[in-house]
Amino acid sequence: MDYSSEIFLVPCGKEKYISKNELLLHLKTYNLYYEGQNLQLRHREEEGEFIVEGLLNISWGLRRPIRLQMQDDNQRIRPPPSSSSWHSGCNLGAHGSVIKPSTLPDIQVTDAEPSTDGDEVDSAVDAKDLKAEQEDAPQLMRTRSDVGVRRRGNLRTPSEQRRLKRHRFSINGHFYNHKTSVFTPAYGSITNVRINSTMTTPQVLKLLLNKFKIENSAEEFALYIVHTSGEKQKLKATDYPLIARILQGPCEQVSKVFLMEKDQVEEVTYDVAQYIKFEMPVLKSFIQKLKEEEDREVKKLREKYSVLRVMIEQRLEEISDGPATM
Repeated sequence: MDYSSEIFLVPCGKEKYISKNELLLHLKTYNLYYEGQNLQLRHREEEGEFIVEGLLNISWGLRRPIRLQMQDDNQRIRPPPSSSSWHSGCNLGAHGSVIKPSTLPDIQVTDAEPSTDGDEVDSAVDAKDLKAEQEDAPQLMRTRSDVGVRRRGNLRTPSEQRRLKRHRFSINGHFYNHKTSVFTPAYGSITNVRINSTMTTPQVLKLLLNKFKIENSAEEFALYIVHTSGEKQKLKATDYPLIARILQGPCEQVSKVFLMEKDQVEEVTYDVAQYIKFEMPVLKSFIQKLKEEEDREVKKLREKYSVLRVMIEQRLEEISDGPATM
């Protein structure tokens, strides 16, 4: 019986495949490492395709500043009151008939409390902060009425209110404003994005940039697997980052996935990475040893071919002297 046709292969790159059983073994080790954490991965089969999904940790490794969008794409604006609300003075029934409200809402108007000199200063400061807050607010805010305003002790500060109005994720606390709209994330800081094993490298890059509302094009960046030894492996456009992470193993002290600029980083092979962390005197001694070994090999080759040259010349002399003796 031919069992080769029963082997289920999972793509992990262009013309690269791994068996489902081997991938499940790696996945089991991965989930055991992150047991009890939200980084565990789930797998399922959909229309005969094996799919793994979950969170992928990505470290920031940028050297140049990035640009954040000024506004969110999903910015929320409160619509005007509908005609069915009691603000319009009437309600509409099921067939469009006007139904008068049985009871009108009670509106109580209280007199403003007399304020002292200190309260007047605080009110002026609050009004100034409120005005600046309304100018910086990313959405249309409801205006405040001057009738019956009472100062409350648990009022949020303007900075807290601005933070609550944000609709995007933050990169180390950085949202868009005129001071931090262009900045460089801290090198090595970690973020994560929810992906699956069918998403290629460009798709993961676009998803990550959209999450943080970054204006830069995804073509400017690339994903690299960086090992503690110094080895840097660039993920190709046809690779699947989640599969690559599973095959590398779960421990981020051994290898991490970094977001870096394409034109700022060069790949470092394993052979080169072995010598990166050595001090300069040690590297010079390696070079000296290699040069001595090279000189010995050159000397052996010269001696070998010198002997062969003598033998060939002797044979040529014998051939040339042969017809003359006849």
